[in-house]
Amino acid sequence: MAKSHGKAQDSGAGLGRNTVQGKVDLDEAATESPMSKRKCRQVERAVFDTEERYRLIAERAADAMWTVDMNMRPTYISPAITPLVGYSVQEAMARSMQEIFTTVSFKLVTGLLKEELSRESRGQKDLARSRTLELELIHKDGSLVPVEVKYTFLRDAQARPVEVLAIARDISERRKAQEEARQNTERLIRAMEHAIQAMTIVVEMRDPHTAGHQQRAAQLACAIAKEIGLSKERIGGLRLAGLIHDIGKVRVPAEILMNPDGLSEPEFMMIKAHPRLGYEILKTIDFPWPVAKIVLQHHERMDGSGYPSGLSGEDIVMEARILAVADVVDAMASHRPYRAALGIDKALEEISQNRGVLYDSRAVDACLTLFRDKKFEFEPHTKVGTSLDKIYHGGLQSRPRVSQSGHVS
Repeated sequence: MAKSHGKAQDSGAGLGRNTVQGKVDLDEAATESPMSKRKCRQVERAVFDTEERYRLIAERAADAMWTVDMNMRPTYISPAITPLVGYSVQEAMARSMQEIFTTVSFKLVTGLLKEELSRESRGQKDLARSRTLELELIHKDGSLVPVEVKYTFLRDAQARPVEVLAIARDISERRKAQEEARQNTERLIRAMEHAIQAMTIVVEMRDPHTAGHQQRAAQLACAIAKEIGLSKERIGGLRLAGLIHDIGKVRVPAEILMNPDGLSEPEFMMIKAHPRLGYEILKTIDFPWPVAKIVLQHHERMDGSGYPSGLSGEDIVMEARILAVADVVDAMASHRPYRAALGIDKALEEISQNRGVLYDSRAVDACLTLFRDKKFEFEPHTKVGTSLDKIYHGGLQSRPRVSQSGHVS
């Protein structure tokens, strides 16, 4: 954990060893000739210059430095500790590390020390190894100071750990910038969702018989994705795609969409064009997810019998496979101008019978689990013009992070 062999041992605990060696050289030189006495003065000066050099480096560095013994007792603290936590060097030295760190941070530090000593005991010695943690210190005024602390061992002549060197950097500005970026991202995502809602309104105004279908399909698709174990980020993209997966129908004549007598072959071909039309509308929008591709592929089928491209299996993105199941289930369970609702049981029977043939097996299994075991129910339809707040679950969530690297960070 320490890069302390060679010249690196001149710092921290190494200073004491150099001083002892210098005194030995001085004692030996004192019993020799005038030439040796001059050598004695040269050695003494070299020792002083080395100690002074490293003292100045430590005391003038912007980052706070401290060393602790193997029992976590402080042995040295640099003056940079004062602007960091408000204590003078003397005040900081009089406190234990447990008083300066928050409880959670102190546990992380002691856990790190135990882990590294365990590695040493197993013979996994790495003189260049260091570890970095993001921690919190307690300021003299009681406020918390986020810091990035790099830990490394100081070793004796036999390369045994004797002290721990810590170099701490205030990351308050970095945290502030990260929080601002997170908030900006959430605002952008919320703006995207409201834009998506506007597109949904356009579709529903032209095809009121399917009002709510896109929202219900999005709800079920996200529930399936969560059951499967997709990440929150991918579920966020799936939600947007689900909310506008039929946007291409704005190019289909309303009389075809609302035809109560069923569709002719040419009319059905026009309907089948809506995934590609939707893709053409969405492909120029720089979404952070493959929204346009999901919309394009949501009518593809696992055996290649779907449309518009006849894709099969893994060539269909997972989000589109999930949306395909959700789309079919809601479409069959809902009323259409040319037929009455077939019901959830009929819809589940359809995906069960065609599991692995038309529909992705994992998506089907998750959907069946949701309805049969977890009693999934659709949320009430958010009517045209209503805010998206109730269905908004996206955005990047801020969570405490503790980063550490196996080697130099």
